[in-house]
Amino acid sequence: MNKYLELGQIVNVKGLKGEVKVNPFTEDATKFERIPKVFIKYKETLKEYEIEKVSYSKNQVVIKFKSIDTVEEAEKLRNSYIVVDREIFGELPEGVYYIADLIGLDVYTDSNEYLGKVDDIFNTGSNDIYVVKDELGKQILLPGIDEVIKNVDIESGKIIVNLIEGL
Repeated sequence: MNKYLELGQIVNVKGLKGEVKVNPFTEDATKFERIPKVFIKYKETLKEYEIEKVSYSKNQVVIKFKSIDTVEEAEKLRNSYIVVDREIFGELPEGVYYIADLIGLDVYTDSNEYLGKVDDIFNTGSNDIYVVKDELGKQILLPGIDEVIKNVDIESGKIIVNLIEGL
């Protein structure tokens, strides 16, 4: 389990005063308003920044960091990631997981047949869809519902699923 969680990617600048546009990786983009400091990850380096202001534009979060005051300084942050220490959010409720913790887990049926690894997870509005990819690149789409997802064990890196009819 990674110590840090990625909250979004800086994809552009906004205006001339050092604001950046962020594609959020969280369902609740208002989390940025509740976090006073974040880390910017570029390649393998982390640097801490204090958030001065948060606003929204379409599906993006616009952030002004305290020490970034020009478009040139903001431009240097493009394509980097905003990360936070996972402890800032506390414990998740039982049965709720960070997507980052599920990506890469091995997926087995309840009869111990190996299906592949979790490659991606996306939300359809009604539930999550787990994209499971085998060694040959074949994908299986599994709905993230209790009837299908039977057990998630982050520690052992394994998910047990029940393949209901139609999957």
